[in-house]
Amino acid sequence: MKANVQALTKQEQLNFLLTNRIPRRWLTLFMGWFSQIHSPLLTQLSIKIWQLFAEDLRLQDAKKQSFNSLGECFTRQLKDGLRPIDQRAEIISSPCDAIVGACGRVEGSKVFQAKGFPYDLSELIPDARIAQQYRNGLFVTLRLKSSMYHRFHAPVDCQVKQVNYISGDTWNVNPIALKRVEKLFCLNERAVVELKLDTPQASITLVPVAAILVASMKFHFLPQVLDLRYKGANIISCDARFQKGQEMGYFQHGSTIIVFASEHYQLCADIEEGRPIKMGQALLQGHPFEHVTSSMPDAAA
Repeated sequence: MKANVQALTKQEQLNFLLTNRIPRRWLTLFMGWFSQIHSPLLTQLSIKIWQLFAEDLRLQDAKKQSFNSLGECFTRQLKDGLRPIDQRAEIISSPCDAIVGACGRVEGSKVFQAKGFPYDLSELIPDARIAQQYRNGLFVTLRLKSSMYHRFHAPVDCQVKQVNYISGDTWNVNPIALKRVEKLFCLNERAVVELKLDTPQASITLVPVAAILVASMKFHFLPQVLDLRYKGANIISCDARFQKGQEMGYFQHGSTIIVFASEHYQLCADIEEGRPIKMGQALLQGHPFEHVTSSMPDAAA
């Protein structure tokens, strides 16, 4: 048993060194460039190599089966009907396919990325008004593996008025790194997306966190791609409305979305650390409230 533990520790150390103690920014910029090369043959070869390390890569679920670039494969759409949305009014659905990471109550303003590794809400969310809404609230960390469906969707009917993009590092966000790098989510590239709901007592905010290799996120309601090359304003104004389950954007590689909810919500019964979840499945539940009733134009237009 002791030998197995030691072997696992050495394996984790090697994983951490290979994915973090490297020129992270340079490798991320390179991978961003490489993933956009349009070459069906190179893409096919890259996918075959990728499948050697990702046995759970399910390209048969994709709308299209051939890709002109690796980036097209990363950001693939799924066949219609594969992700039914839980439409119950009291349910906040998962915005993405993911593995559930640390989750539970925010202790005052303290959140945990892993056991023994806390960070303060203000360190992750620089807007004091937004951060204050989640004191003693609820959080769920959703980790998107590189092999997963990379698009994220509205977990509830909502409106988005602005995105706060925070430039940062590109640490790996896997559990091995989360146990070794303090306040990792507060160090990485990320965006704060407050979802305006049609009720004063409820509040939901998504914090997509980018990671190594392709630290890039695209919101359909913003003209620019948010990545290491972005040099624009941190606060980006917009006016987009979404129906529950409507696509909001995508990552260009696996990453993480942290979902924050006001204190009257609770985790659904089967949500626990290490459990997989699909986009559209029940994530949080709270008191039933009215859906946004105004017209919901397609925000991707």
